[in-house]
This record gives sequence, structure tokens and C-alpha cells, in this order.
Amino acid sequence: MYRRLVPALLLALVLLPVAHPADESAPEGFTSLFNGKDLAGWKVFGGKMDAWGVEDGLLYVKGGGGGWLMTEKEFGDCDFRLEFRLPKMGNSGVALRAPLEGNPAYQGMEIQLIDEDNWQGLKPTQLCGAIYDIVGPTKKVIKPHGEWNKIRVLAKGRKVQIDLNGTEIINANLDDYKEKEKSHPGILRDKGHLGLQSYNFRVDFRNIYVKPL
Repeated sequence: MYRRLVPALLLALVLLPVAHPADESAPEGFTSLFNGKDLAGWKVFGGKMDAWGVEDGLLYVKGGGGGWLMTEKEFGDCDFRLEFRLPKMGNSGVALRAPLEGNPAYQGMEIQLIDEDNWQGLKPTQLCGAIYDIVGPTKKVIKPHGEWNKIRVLAKGRKVQIDLNGTEIINANLDDYKEKEKSHPGILRDKGHLGLQSYNFRVDFRNIYVKPL
């Protein structure tokens, strides 16, 4: 009897549906950095892990105190895409080519994510989509707080292009900002970690994809 069951069990296992990879929905050539279930592949730098979480398929940060949630892997030239949703007065950022030391906004680069309509006195290099304190966006295309925004960061050598909601807002050559090298040594780096910033209020993220170039 047992001999008869073994082949049947093997056949049943073969016919079981194959689990789909977490990045099945990623654009062609891209890898998903977030599986929608947990924070595998990420680690906290300069803050507390309990500020970060997963809810209803979204990656979120509760507010301040979480420092930066950084990818375990490093990336050099890459095409990095994600969607974010800010609350009123929400403030966050995307780390690019950052080391796990110092402040990623200076030791690497930070792409600013901010509900700029409800902040006063912002400099051009502090607006949403700016390379923080280095290059400001050429257009304002951020949606009102509470709505989803799409951002794309294309880093290739010394060139950094940023698209927000399908519109190019930055196309910079980092060599044109040599006066910033002392205060922002991160612009000299050619690789590092990608990351998300904890600052004040809850911010949601989804569809986080990367393609090394």
C-alpha cells in the first residue's frame, strides 16, 4: 500500500502550483526591493527598527526615530523607482550611494521627499525631488498630500536624472557642483546603499524597484 502511495504523492507534488517570485510585478529588467510582507533585504541605520513596518502590502515608517532604512546590498549605477505617499507636513528622503556611516544626506546623497505646500521658507534645494542641498528641481509636479507620487532616480556615472510623476525635474552632472564636495563628499562616491528616511510623520512606500546599469 505504501509503495502505491509514494508515486501518487510525488505526482501530487509535481502538480502543485509553483510559487511566484516576489518581484514578478517588477518592470522588465528590474528587481523588487520590497516583497510586500516583511523587511527582508533592509536594515536600519542610525535609528530604531520598530519605527518601520509593513501593512496591507505597504512599507511604512511611523514617524521620527527610525533613522534610515537601508538596503543590505550596495548599488552603483542604477535605475531606482518607487512610489511614496506623504501626509500633511510629511518629510522623508531617498538615500543614494550612501555608506553606513555619517549622515546619508551628506556622506551619500539624499533625494528630498516633502509636502512642500505646507512648509514655509524652503530653499530650491529643499523642494520635493531635489538632490538635497545640491540641486533643486526645475518644475513642481508633486501631488497634494495624501496622494501617491512616483519618483525615478537614474544614476549613471556623474549624471543623475530625477523624474517625478513622469516629468523630468533634474538632469545634473555632479561635476558641475564641485563647490559642494567639501560639505557633501557623497557626490564623489560611485556606489553605496539605497535607503528611505524617517523624519516626522508616517510615510508610505510601495513598488520599490531597482535595475543595476
